[in-house]
Amino acid sequence: MPTSSEVPLPPASGAWREGDPPGRRQWHVREKPLALESGGELPGVRLAFETWGRLAPDRSNAVLVLHALTGDSHVAGPAGPGHPTPGWWDGLVGPGRALDTNRFFVVAPNVLGGCQGSTGPSSPRPDGRPWGSSFPFLTQRDQVAAEADWADALGIDRWALVIGGSMGGMRAVEWAVTHPERTGALLLLATTAAASAEQIAWAAVQLHALQGDPHWSGGDYHDAGPGRGPHAGLGLARRLAHITYRSEPELRTRFGRAPQGTEDPWSGGRYQVESYLDHHADKLVRRFDAGSYLTLTQAMNSHDVGRDRGGVRAALRRVTARTLVAAVGSDRLYPPSQQAELAAGISTADHLRLVESPYGHDGFLIEVEQVAALVRELLP
Repeated sequence: MPTSSEVPLPPASGAWREGDPPGRRQWHVREKPLALESGGELPGVRLAFETWGRLAPDRSNAVLVLHALTGDSHVAGPAGPGHPTPGWWDGLVGPGRALDTNRFFVVAPNVLGGCQGSTGPSSPRPDGRPWGSSFPFLTQRDQVAAEADWADALGIDRWALVIGGSMGGMRAVEWAVTHPERTGALLLLATTAAASAEQIAWAAVQLHALQGDPHWSGGDYHDAGPGRGPHAGLGLARRLAHITYRSEPELRTRFGRAPQGTEDPWSGGRYQVESYLDHHADKLVRRFDAGSYLTLTQAMNSHDVGRDRGGVRAALRRVTARTLVAAVGSDRLYPPSQQAELAAGISTADHLRLVESPYGHDGFLIEVEQVAALVRELLP
């Protein structure tokens, strides 16, 4: 095992950068500037995406999969050059699986503002320097607008299914409200019609941690050397977030008060649960960008499907897709009451479904078989 001194320092940003292995990524570049909800615009928008299966001649078999905050386009497949982690829903996509690639053309973009090949704070702006602090404020609607342009380029007029959980679910419901004619079926998992005060509060603490890092440099750190990015702030934000992603019973059962190995908490050592959080923090700083974390978190905070549409209820009445809404029973970040509001407000939704899981919010990623059953119900 390498010692801590042998572990290489993380780069200033864990973003995918030009010259890195492309992996399975493809790209779409929008030639025209993208008008933003804030009133500004973003030139040179590029979306990275991955596909599985083949598009049918009548283009009726396309499924859109939308990732959560620190996800990316790599829904399925192993880790490897260009992909630091395995597919985050690998058990859902492939021949004979719920998203059967012998039947469906499954596509997943890296969200606008992300850091794994799509335009975001780590990307070059027109003068060639990283966007950094000058990257504009984005909303979920801006991200869906970029995705709609990308779908046009793929020749997909209507999705057989749009599926997303957490932040991906925010974009999924925006797709169904903004483009009801393009959304054939809809699966919303552990998400909400509008970010709540508590969700914004948790996010605010994370962003304070991030921006308080002395290496944050106002958001312009991307060209700093290894070990000189805002790693402490991003790591602390990840630790805070990860506590909300899991449930108290799971943490209690899994870790209790046990120390980490031979470490003595009374002498500066760690408990197992501390080591667990440290591990997830270290993983994230090596594969993600702090600027994207800020941009996407702010976009999540802005999420309100009813904004300028007469409120949430009026907006949800626009949805025409056959819809399933599922809650994770142990989710304390996106409580089931939020999914109940979605199910009650969408006239084409069946009754609220419950994903049984001890894992909290992350249950929508972990309980793949239960999610697969919901997909098969919508795509028999």
